Amino acid sequence: MAQNRRGDVGARDSGREQQPGRELLSAADVTRTIARIAHQIIEKTAFGPDGSDNLVLLGIPTRGVHVAHRLTAAIADFTGVAPAVGSVDATLYRDDLRRGPARALESTAMPEGGVDDKLVVLVDDVLMSGRTTRAALDALRDEGRPRSVQLAVLIDRGHRELPIRADYVGKNVPTSRSEQILVSLAETDGSDGVWIAQEEDPEPGGAQPGGSGSGDQGDGA
Repeated sequence: MAQNRRGDVGARDSGREQQPGRELLSAADVTRTIARIAHQIIEKTAFGPDGSDNLVLLGIPTRGVHVAHRLTAAIADFTGVAPAVGSVDATLYRDDLRRGPARALESTAMPEGGVDDKLVVLVDDVLMSGRTTRAALDALRDEGRPRSVQLAVLIDRGHRELPIRADYVGKNVPTSRSEQILVSLAETDGSDGVWIAQEEDPEPGGAQPGGSGSGDQGDGA
């Protein structure tokens, strides 16, 4: 199975093999959680046919991009209109580039029409320290001047190091720093699910701790 690079679950099946750690969200739970976040975005932003060009969802690579596209599809199912969607890579804006191994650059893809004067929702899979989100905000600043920026995450595991709060949270999961949040998405791992495991637990191939691309252990944003 593909692995994501963030301090981001074990064997999974073609039917469903045992995962290390404790399951937090099943595949069905992930689908329901994304649908609920989509409803919340619609309600909070008053998104609909009359304002379809004002909302932009930007995923933070890697898994945040997949979550953003799923949210876009869910919003389109509920409203009949799809918001603009893209991605923003925060790698070069991180404050820990000199620490640890070199990071591969991911793609930044701004939707047609850009982000100027738009309501932008940054999307990631796991929020921990807030450093990835801060870096994404810096990257976004170089792409334009949104009217406002919100944050949506699948999992908030706490341990904030910066004053950043998600506007939309799929599940709040209190964790210790010795634990990992393991996120699996079908697009990268073959199946959906979220688990919590001790840092020393084996990861025989599958989802990775914390999500998309943060350097923090278990930090998606």
